[in-house]
Amino acid sequence: MRTNTLNLKKKIDSTFEETIIRVQSALKEQGFGILTEIDVKETLKNKLDVDYPNYRILGACNPHLAKKALDTDKEVGTLLPCNVIVYDTSDGIQVSIQSPVEMMKALKNERLNDVAQEAESRLRKVLESL
Repeated sequence: MRTNTLNLKKKIDSTFEETIIRVQSALKEQGFGILTEIDVKETLKNKLDVDYPNYRILGACNPHLAKKALDTDKEVGTLLPCNVIVYDTSDGIQVSIQSPVEMMKALKNERLNDVAQEAESRLRKVLESL
């Protein structure tokens, strides 16, 4: 698993659709549900008549952690849900998840650190399980 400043990443040797199913299942095991699902490939085809590789954005939310964060700082809603992207690359399927720890830094509210750490720990387990 690789990280950059904003994302936790992992390459998967599987099909795109199988990876989507595995990611959704792993998120569920960690208490996350999918609030939104955006098929970028389909959207760009429908709106711009552009052919684009498989690319899906999943808006994942753990209700208990979201409530803790919102109770701490209402502005955290601008950073929810946690976005998970799955897309085709030339050498496999990339799964990237935004880092809650890095995202929460934008609000400069240290009281969010614990919930961000817990969310990130669960999301790292998602990637590790793939």
